[in-house]
Amino acid sequence: MKRRDLLQAAAILGLPSLSFAQDKYPGKPITIICPYPAGGNTDQRSRQFGRFISTALGQPVVVDNKPGAGGNIGTEAIVRAKPDGYTIGMGNFAPLSVNPTMFKKVNFDPLKDLAPICLIERGPLVLMVRPDSPFKSVKDIVAAAKAKPGYLTYANGGTGGSHHLAAEMFKNMAGVFITNIPYKGGAPAAMDLMGGQVDMMFEQMYAASANIRAGKLRPLAITSLKRSPQFPDVPTMAEQGFPGYEISNWQGLVAPAATPKPIIQLLNEVTNKALADPTIKAQMLSQGNELGGGTPEQFAAHIKAEAARWSKLVKSAGITTD
Repeated sequence: MKRRDLLQAAAILGLPSLSFAQDKYPGKPITIICPYPAGGNTDQRSRQFGRFISTALGQPVVVDNKPGAGGNIGTEAIVRAKPDGYTIGMGNFAPLSVNPTMFKKVNFDPLKDLAPICLIERGPLVLMVRPDSPFKSVKDIVAAAKAKPGYLTYANGGTGGSHHLAAEMFKNMAGVFITNIPYKGGAPAAMDLMGGQVDMMFEQMYAASANIRAGKLRPLAITSLKRSPQFPDVPTMAEQGFPGYEISNWQGLVAPAATPKPIIQLLNEVTNKALADPTIKAQMLSQGNELGGGTPEQFAAHIKAEAARWSKLVKSAGITTD
């Protein structure tokens, strides 16, 4: 992109820091490391925001998928990258707030080795049962679980993931024992729920919406603090007797820890502009997600709070990959 075009983009986007970008950064393509496979939600969001960043800053943005170890491999690659702003990545709920406690060994410290750029989204989950299930509310599940401890089952779409921790937090707060049935992904877990092999499941809303709207699954509760505009008739967990219950599968952009602050600030400004883009905003909201945004410092505080919160539950529930 020519200097004139870049200045025009700055005016359109309202980015005062772009004078820094045109003189010093970026002068070559930027890579976004995605710690999960191609085609998934994190990959799609990486590419969506990569396109916006590319247009805003006038350089190609390439998404590099490095999946494995629950997001640890890709996250470590972000940590080990040169801190010059040319390699950033998507930081996610599990590797930043759960895996350091759940895995026996993790080769990075999310609180020390990463520079948060901007929270992109929070993805609430929904507790679902089959349409013919006798459970009409969360209270029904609690009553049945207390009557027959261990008899009920829940599908877990991945050890230490939001599906799993949502159920474990529910069990902990309700004082019940429901048997965990692990799966390698949310899709096979949902298939077995529909097929009657398990009794319930917490699923990310973007993945659950189609089956709920088709009448294949029935929602009982939302895991956000407020009801979802997508399903306004579905009460929250807090409304059903669990005050303070809240969990979302969040993600946002991060960089290696020593990345210069002016670059972090520039990328933060661009990301906030992307979140205000009508097309991006509409697409994210249509999936039931809550928009992120804010400062790098606010995202850092969010990661710190989530790490403290979920490490406590992981330890108390004895959740481990060993």
